[in-house]
Amino acid sequence: MTTAKLSESRPSNQILSSQDAILGSILGVAIFDLSGLPREYFVTQDNDSTNWVQLVFQALGLKSLLLSSLKVEGFLYISIDYGNRTAIVVRTKEDYIALLIKEPLKFASTKQADQFSQWVRHFERNILRKHERFIPA
Repeated sequence: MTTAKLSESRPSNQILSSQDAILGSILGVAIFDLSGLPREYFVTQDNDSTNWVQLVFQALGLKSLLLSSLKVEGFLYISIDYGNRTAIVVRTKEDYIALLIKEPLKFASTKQADQFSQWVRHFERNILRKHERFIPA
């Protein structure tokens, strides 16, 4: 689990304050099955590239290798710095959800990171299919 401090230019609770704020900060969404294979992608007009999905795919492969080699359990999420953006990958019961966030996202506390992970686990993916910002890729 990655924990760091949110940048000073944005209050730490602003990105977590509402679903609309979170959806507005997302540039892309990829859904992977539990074996780490991509199933579905969504892009936005702000970023129609899916190049970042390859990085997430590699991270999930590395995670699987480490978990099987080290017998470590309890993976909840990973955070990947991707230039001036952040890819967050959260494990749910059925799959992995990867979000590409507009800016570097650093959590001020483990509690804040856990709250964000819970939001990702519980948000309705049908929103992506109906929301005007998200385009199936």
